[in-house]
Amino acid sequence: MPRTAPPGAPPYAPPGWPPGVRAPGVPGWEPTAVSWLLDVCPPDYRGYPGLRRHPLVLARFAVLHVEASQAAVNRGLSEARGVLRDVADEVEIAAAIDTWHREAARLIGVRRAVGLVEEALRGRRYVARM
Repeated sequence: MPRTAPPGAPPYAPPGWPPGVRAPGVPGWEPTAVSWLLDVCPPDYRGYPGLRRHPLVLARFAVLHVEASQAAVNRGLSEARGVLRDVADEVEIAAAIDTWHREAARLIGVRRAVGLVEEALRGRRYVARM
């Protein structure tokens, strides 16, 4: 886990920080975080002005959305063979399972990134490890 930066430390984006989002503490970093968080969330979230006005609330919505996606992937993996056997052959089922595994791996990274952004919006600043 990244250490919290001492006052006056230069801005730093820790490993897992989302690409395209400026490091916390850099001028204008929050609008880049809001834009990225909206990209992570369902498109309909862009229509809720309160989420745009309150980045930390948006971050919490994003965390819950990603965690729900992780739960859906886990359910898909656990049910794949039983649910899909009536509509797909073994090759297609194996491809679906592979897709769910890839999505599970991607979501682990997204969840980490959303968590880092949420912590930064709460005031946490990171420092590079030497």
